[in-house]
Amino acid sequence: MSTSDRTDDIVEIGQLLAKYAVTMTKCDVEGVVSVFTPDGTYSAFGDVYPLDQFPALVTVAPKGLFMTGAPFIEFGEPDADGSINDATGTQPLQFVDHTQTDIRIGYYSDTYRRTDDGWRLATRAMTFIRRNGEHNSGRPHVVDLSSAT
Repeated sequence: MSTSDRTDDIVEIGQLLAKYAVTMTKCDVEGVVSVFTPDGTYSAFGDVYPLDQFPALVTVAPKGLFMTGAPFIEFGEPDADGSINDATGTQPLQFVDHTQTDIRIGYYSDTYRRTDDGWRLATRAMTFIRRNGEHNSGRPHVVDLSSAT
């Protein structure tokens, strides 16, 4: 794989993650879903949410501004044909709640997969950085999706 190909992949993944942040900020459920693979998952609060639960999850998520930093991306090993079709990454996040300007900080741990439609998120896991310095995924079962449908 050439440096040019790798740069193209980095730019494409960066744009994919920018779309995630912008569509979350705009409460655009279809946009959020579109950045994931069909079997994609999101993890937070001690649970893993499959793609079919994303509409309800986005509905109950706090509203505000999702500000993300540049991701650190590591590519997997080449396939037999020399192409690289998977990668992992970490992306910092600062979320500002629009009602009280409360701030949450943390980072996403991601896996990416190349699909026929380009790079997509296969998994995204949220880690919050707490005031005491602890890093965790949140309190289990803090999200009740039954009331969002």
